[in-house]
Amino acid sequence: MIPYRPARIIVQQEAHADSLTGEILARLRGIPVETVHDVDLLLPELLAASDWRGAGKRFLILARNKGSFMKPCPGAGAEICCNYWVINYALNCHFECTYCILQSFLNNPALTVYTNLEDLEREVKEKAAAAPADFFRIGTGETSDSLALDDITRHSPRLVRLFRALPNAVLELKTKSDRIANLRELDHGGHTVISWSLNPERMIRSEEFKTASLEERLRAACQCRAWGYKVGFHFDPLIWYEGWEDDYRQLVRELFQHVDPGGVCWISLGCLRFTHDLKEIVRSRFPHSRIPHGEFVPGNHHKLRYFRPVRDEMYGKMRAWIREEAPEAFVYLCMESRMAWERGLGRVPESSAGLAAEMDRLVDKRHPGNRTR
Repeated sequence: MIPYRPARIIVQQEAHADSLTGEILARLRGIPVETVHDVDLLLPELLAASDWRGAGKRFLILARNKGSFMKPCPGAGAEICCNYWVINYALNCHFECTYCILQSFLNNPALTVYTNLEDLEREVKEKAAAAPADFFRIGTGETSDSLALDDITRHSPRLVRLFRALPNAVLELKTKSDRIANLRELDHGGHTVISWSLNPERMIRSEEFKTASLEERLRAACQCRAWGYKVGFHFDPLIWYEGWEDDYRQLVRELFQHVDPGGVCWISLGCLRFTHDLKEIVRSRFPHSRIPHGEFVPGNHHKLRYFRPVRDEMYGKMRAWIREEAPEAFVYLCMESRMAWERGLGRVPESSAGLAAEMDRLVDKRHPGNRTR
């Protein structure tokens, strides 16, 4: 994995009052720092580059989030959804995955880290306390990789300690990195799951630039298991190409050669999907990518998807390969229809609430089956 070091740091004036700002600046000594009142005034400069999406990542903005940190996953209310929650403490990512949806919906191309973490912690505590009978599965990987910047931000220890004290919540840190050093020797109490997005090494080299290799990700997962964390894996996006079956079959074998199935909370499957705008962005930024060249049809959420028979085949084969290696693994689909569940996994949850309840039972320490885990 290629570590991140920005060329320039922009600090929103109000953010200087936050302790995290000083900590990050101390870890990035020697980099030019500029203080501004309004970070939006930087947009004309950021957008002036020919590849402004890539160039913008060389800017690190430290700013306060004045809105809400915690919200339902955007998939909620669509197809069958696991009723996940997300907290966003950063925007953008220095990784360069060709298919990344952030390229098409972030207005500001700079990498932004929110510094008012005390407000984030307060909001999560208040929402969890307001619904003590509910259970919250909360992830941080929607608008940035959960751990890619952890050597700079040290977010993970604060969040692990926060969730350790919440009886009705679990944290999922989702990553394509191997930045796990800060997770060592933390008293997580079973309230944190570390998960990795996985693809065959061929796809990592050609479509997931600057990320950790497959071997590095699997070694990190094995280490987190040794530290007592539950782990998860996300085969998302599944990418179709000639020979995909051999590569993904071997990927599943490699996964369970490294990781004991008994420590795996869940495994998600999701086929490649993207907007029309993103397809053109990928063509422009990554001309050698194979991503835009498959056969796609319009699908849910106005996204392009593989033809249904292709998706059904990929889901069905992945499920079978996972079952061979880990018969008890909990496998679910992300952003898919009831028909895809039936044809790909051979079952359909009764509802989104039903799927959520199934997943809650895997990690809710109040559930009898989890008290000794």
